Amino acid sequence: MGGCCTKDALYYGNNIEDDRYCKDSTEYEGDDDNNIKYGDNGARIRMQGSSRYISMYTQQGKKGINQDAMTVWEDFAEKDMYFCGVFDGHGPDGHKIARYVRDNLPSKLSQVVKIYQLNTGIFDNANAASSFFNQENNTNPISKGSQDLSLSSWEASFVKSFKDMDEELSLDSTIDSFCSGSTAVNVVKQGDHLVIANLGDSRAVLGTRGEDNQIVPVQLTVDLKPDTPSEADRIKKCNGRIFALDEEPEVYRLWMPDEDCPGLAMARAFGDFCLKDYGLISIPEVCYKNITSDDEFVVLATDGVWDALSNANVVKIVASAKKRSTAAKLLVKRAVRAWKRKYPESKMDDCSVICLFLKDQPSLSHSMSHGSRGRVNDPALVSYYSTKSNVPTDEGGTEMSVVNSKISEDSKDGLSDLDGSTRVNSILNVSRYDNVLTWRKTSKDFEEVEAH
Repeated sequence: MGGCCTKDALYYGNNIEDDRYCKDSTEYEGDDDNNIKYGDNGARIRMQGSSRYISMYTQQGKKGINQDAMTVWEDFAEKDMYFCGVFDGHGPDGHKIARYVRDNLPSKLSQVVKIYQLNTGIFDNANAASSFFNQENNTNPISKGSQDLSLSSWEASFVKSFKDMDEELSLDSTIDSFCSGSTAVNVVKQGDHLVIANLGDSRAVLGTRGEDNQIVPVQLTVDLKPDTPSEADRIKKCNGRIFALDEEPEVYRLWMPDEDCPGLAMARAFGDFCLKDYGLISIPEVCYKNITSDDEFVVLATDGVWDALSNANVVKIVASAKKRSTAAKLLVKRAVRAWKRKYPESKMDDCSVICLFLKDQPSLSHSMSHGSRGRVNDPALVSYYSTKSNVPTDEGGTEMSVVNSKISEDSKDGLSDLDGSTRVNSILNVSRYDNVLTWRKTSKDFEEVEAH
């Protein structure tokens, strides 16, 4: 498998990979109208294909049915607003949950946003939106009065729609959501503003211009794992357990108090109601990003991509695509190839990608040759975002917390495909108390891990 991997010329304009992987006759520049449906207020809905600013692609792994789902709503809530969502299911009915959320969450969010529009009038035009959002280059939007209202409104909209979505799932008797669930990473683009909502360990990464005009990544979301300090504190207060197995000591999982199941590798998700009393929540982490002239695109992808490729390689691959319409497919194919090399004994995970391009340009590949070709490693970029989340209190209610999140670009900026993170199965044991397996805990239990 390793012999088929070549690194020649990918990032320097020759686009060998683009030619080999992306010759499908159905792929072309411009709108792919064959894949369009229509939603609330005439929004154009895509679940595959491409348009002027969008490229989408998914590939089933080797674990069974594809449990990933994704969607893009154009003219979402208002003209020229975009909603992008990627969902990664896990457990026996994970595919059903991911698709259910894909089909229903955008409409719920759109309805809530419309209520805010009617009540405040803030979103009525582009000028109002600009004043409503943060001043350019201010990286702490919470500190400004008008921006506080802005992010608070978006945060409240996401939290309400996620809450309603989870409650609706719990009442659907056709889907077993007790030990099945789904992640969600959503991006809303309105003018020069991005609002990002994250639930679980799918990820959104910005491709921006750094030194020498080269594309570098800025991670927009935090992977919400059980051993993340803030997540771990909540889980332990709710009597959930966090430990890793001897077989994978680097992967901490969420377990029930008295049963060694289900072993969930994330701290937030839709569904998974067996863990909702023990620290798992469906409240998204929401943050804001002002788009600058250096910003080129946002990549949303499930962990099948991030487990195989580093952030730096992901943005370079997208930027190397000859056509925007082929960017997502090119990235998935490269992730699949990297996965086979990195995990030859493991079943490949599903891989799904949405590329949201931020500029009115036909292609990014031509600009790759403008940078310094001799430069391989770019300095790490660090960006600070203010994020807000409702978190349960000891009294049973919720409170708003504001956290300054330090999110850095991947320092591994080499050309190797194999600079990704460790492969993780999202869920291990879905047994409902019967025939529960007794897993061996790693000698380094979570309590011994330093908070960082």
